[in-house]
Amino acid sequence: MNSVRVRFAPSPTGLLHLGNARTALFNWLFARHQQGKFVLRVEDTDVVRNDPDAERGIYVSLRWLGLLWDEGPKAAEDPSAPGRGELGPYRQSERTRLYERVLEELQAAGAVYPCFCSELELEQERRKMAAAGQAFRYSGRCRELSEAERQERIGRGQKPVWRFRAPAGPVAVQDEIRGQLSFDSRQIGEFVVARANRRVTYNFACVVDDHLMEITHVIRGEDHLSNTPKQALLYRALHWEPPKFAHLPLITGPDHKPLSKRHGDTSLDYFYSQGYLPAALTNFMALLGWSSPDGEEILSLEQMAERFSLERVHKAAAVFDIAKLKWMNGKYLRRLGPEALYEQAAPHLEAAGYRLADREESWWVAAVDSVRDNLDLLSDAAPALRIYVREPRQRSPEANLLLREESARKVLKAFAAELAGRTRLDEDQFAEIVSDLKKKLGLKDEALLMPIRAALTGEVQGPELKRAAVLLGREEILGRLEQVLRSIGGA
Repeated sequence: MNSVRVRFAPSPTGLLHLGNARTALFNWLFARHQQGKFVLRVEDTDVVRNDPDAERGIYVSLRWLGLLWDEGPKAAEDPSAPGRGELGPYRQSERTRLYERVLEELQAAGAVYPCFCSELELEQERRKMAAAGQAFRYSGRCRELSEAERQERIGRGQKPVWRFRAPAGPVAVQDEIRGQLSFDSRQIGEFVVARANRRVTYNFACVVDDHLMEITHVIRGEDHLSNTPKQALLYRALHWEPPKFAHLPLITGPDHKPLSKRHGDTSLDYFYSQGYLPAALTNFMALLGWSSPDGEEILSLEQMAERFSLERVHKAAAVFDIAKLKWMNGKYLRRLGPEALYEQAAPHLEAAGYRLADREESWWVAAVDSVRDNLDLLSDAAPALRIYVREPRQRSPEANLLLREESARKVLKAFAAELAGRTRLDEDQFAEIVSDLKKKLGLKDEALLMPIRAALTGEVQGPELKRAAVLLGREEILGRLEQVLRSIGGA
């Protein structure tokens, strides 16, 4: 087994969030850098909380980010999804027989034992240890039951859970990011590997899956550190070579507390709905705990994969900065060509109520392109384009203040007269009108153009005015000028 094999193993119980997505990304980047395999495994053993829509959402989100898996479940509703591979099944609910076989091996070796303790007995132990200021650790009261005692309890209908017989001594783990780690097996305790219904626990299933799928590196969040010594002990008991572990730094909010709902929605569905580009999001996520050796921040997936290494993953927590993500997204948006930008923005315009079929697509392409410098998110396009379609009387307070000045009335009346005398309007025609008015009125650019902008768009800032004027068109402009002059008493 020479080639690198990593896995991303989400549970289909809810939306994919930023932290999970970063884990998937780091695994994907490492696999691509090492020319290895990226395996997707669905850990769907939580029958009560499993959600088919959540599982489909995992596939959709990973494909949206561009993180296609080499092996994994094939989504039945998408024939183009990557195939299964040869070391499946890749859904835990389909691997029950494999778990049962390995559990029997541990039972035969005496590495696990049946525990008949009731929930009441365990709760009493918890309270006793809590009163003594100690963290709960199972006392081991069922460890030394004789075979006769065990059979007698089973005969009475008691169904035991199976606990791992943890050996004494330290548990050493080499972490590819944090270095050598050591855990005290006494603090780990004798943990459950299979429940009374024979369903195996997370740590047991994880070890079996990773071994049989030939996973070479387990790259996951530091919240899994407490699981690692338990898994290391299981590898030792089964005489299996463990994978290399690497625990990614925690992601925190600006308050340096673990990222949670109090910091806002961080689901991938939210980022999609707000108009973040997947290229910007993957770029941003990569910098949450990793840095490029050349210090560059704007990088494609291919460039990140080329530069990625676990040696450059930080130990310290990474701070989620939404302002930086918006800035980065704006950078990516402004790199798009006019047609591509409109194609990405169109769903957000439709969601905001714009009737795209009412105008030629070329008009919409030009309109979105005209406001690109004001966009950080694709969803920003909807409010930015209101200057072309909203009622002229909807003006900002700054625009209203400007239009109350006597000089504004003079400019607007002169501009309306010049435009009425022409049969068409393009950028050259607009430039001619502006040039003629500057001579006639003796005004500089700002004094002349600001009232026109305020009257036509209802704002004092916005896209290049000659482009906006052409998009509005001669008739619309004359109508808006008439309405503005009437409202300010200049008609």
